[in-house]
Amino acid sequence: MREKSPTTPESLAAFDALKAELAGAGVVEGAMFGTRALTLGGKALACLSGNEFAVKLRRDTPEIEAALALPGAQLFDPSGKGRPFKDWVLIPEGGDAHWAALAEDALRLASES
Repeated sequence: MREKSPTTPESLAAFDALKAELAGAGVVEGAMFGTRALTLGGKALACLSGNEFAVKLRRDTPEIEAALALPGAQLFDPSGKGRPFKDWVLIPEGGDAHWAALAEDALRLASES
């Protein structure tokens, strides 16, 4: 199982800024896997995993392919046991410049389904 780093104040601040940015669309904070998550209508769109950002996109879409093309990105495996979620991408630490665009994609895809 991959060890995740403790969440830093910088990651928490970036997450809070993203939450504030999406609040007008109805996104609120919730919990997922014991960590902070962004939710819409009770369903998770994204979450922090240490200092990494996991975002729910739809499999077989240009959005998930673009996210997986980011340096170090991979399918999110919260258990660390080789069973990744097919609709979730984990953005590595240092990729917070991409968080807002990815969260917007997740929000749009969730609204379409």
